[in-house]
Amino acid sequence: MQQIPTLALWLCGLVAAVPAAAEDSNTVDPEYRHASPEAYETWRDLKYGLRIHWGYYCLLGCEASWPVRGMADAKKQEYFELYRKFDPAGFDADQWMEMMRRCGLTYFVFTTKHHDGFSMFDTKTRVRRRVNYAAAGGPKIEECDLAYSVMDAPAKRDVVKELTAAAHRHGIAVGLYFSHIDWYDADFRMDPRHTFYDKGYNNRTDPEGYARMIGRHREQIRELLTNYGRVDMLGLDIQLPDFCWPDVKQTVMMARRLQPDVLMRHRGIGAYGDYQTPENWIPASAGMDDRRVTKPWMVIHTLSGQFAYDPDGDRYRSGEWIVARLTDVVAKGGNFMVSIGPDGQGRFHPKALEQLQYAGDWLRVNGEAIYKTRPWVHHEEGERVRYTQSKDGRYVYAISLEWPGERLNLKRVRPRQGSAIRMLGVEGPLEWRMDDTRGLIVEIPPALQTEANRPCRQAYSFKIVRE
Repeated sequence: MQQIPTLALWLCGLVAAVPAAAEDSNTVDPEYRHASPEAYETWRDLKYGLRIHWGYYCLLGCEASWPVRGMADAKKQEYFELYRKFDPAGFDADQWMEMMRRCGLTYFVFTTKHHDGFSMFDTKTRVRRRVNYAAAGGPKIEECDLAYSVMDAPAKRDVVKELTAAAHRHGIAVGLYFSHIDWYDADFRMDPRHTFYDKGYNNRTDPEGYARMIGRHREQIRELLTNYGRVDMLGLDIQLPDFCWPDVKQTVMMARRLQPDVLMRHRGIGAYGDYQTPENWIPASAGMDDRRVTKPWMVIHTLSGQFAYDPDGDRYRSGEWIVARLTDVVAKGGNFMVSIGPDGQGRFHPKALEQLQYAGDWLRVNGEAIYKTRPWVHHEEGERVRYTQSKDGRYVYAISLEWPGERLNLKRVRPRQGSAIRMLGVEGPLEWRMDDTRGLIVEIPPALQTEANRPCRQAYSFKIVRE
């Protein structure tokens, strides 16, 4: 057995010698503090972001990490060796940021390390044990000494450093995704999802291996929160077994000390997390009335049906789909994040860019009804209208998902007497009146009945001064 590195011992502190059930992630330590109210407010202002899954799995055009679990041993060995071919010469972080700004995206969350264990940053940690799936007689654990990162690949580029530096230059908020679990490092094999899961392996049967695992896990999070400037979101994922919690908690406490205002996703840290992320579904009601949502939230939704790069352009959903979901989520009080991934050269699929550009064009006209808004007392009126309001509560925005025709009829909002109602993107106020039976009636100018004269192609926003 290898000796535990001095750094790992320092990081781990006193690692529990037996499984601990006395404390769990559902009860927050009194000394722990979540991100500040100011950090939450800034996060709630962002509204629309991009989730980027990128790793060597893009070379296969498959989903991130998960397919390896179903592969035969020989294919698993090939999969974990793919990093030797990862050389994205076309990757340009500034171009990514320019695309985001052009498409109305205000933040991103990038996969620094997914479940397969490959780090997209210059980690100084080392993997000391891995599984050789091609070993004679069947898979065996072998000793090794490598970072298993982009610095071991032909690219030799710290992708996270390039991205975060570009984001800070362009004013894009930074989110870094990090998987608690690691399917390459055999010291993590107590995880039931590990491709070489060992049910009997834990902190008692192999305290040195466990100490390395906790030390490397902690140190990588420390690197991410130390080496890349301000990090607005830490998108944690999955979780380690329950007996790891006392040590994971200390890692979370460290993370909070390093960046007090980083918002951490709840996955794997429970009540210590700051926000939740419904994936590929949208809460049915506004605010946190949906029982599945108990914290501030943002929806993550794939654009093509998978998180990683999809080479099939026909699978990408439309720009109209993005706008409709963005509007619905924001009306309910959440943020919305579209998920795509680049190819092996670091370029996004042209069809994905086309749909993002459509949403960006819409936001250039209607962004006032989306960015920095808050949910109103009503988030919808029937199937056709969604409501938001300005942060100061002065304005309500009624977003008609379909063209309203010659007049817009709303029963849930009453304008201030004598105030102006405007359609975003259209010069001048609109005529309106209140009807005892039908409520608010807004007249739509005849010129706008011609589609080419309208400010956008869907979801028309009306700015109303509240009574």
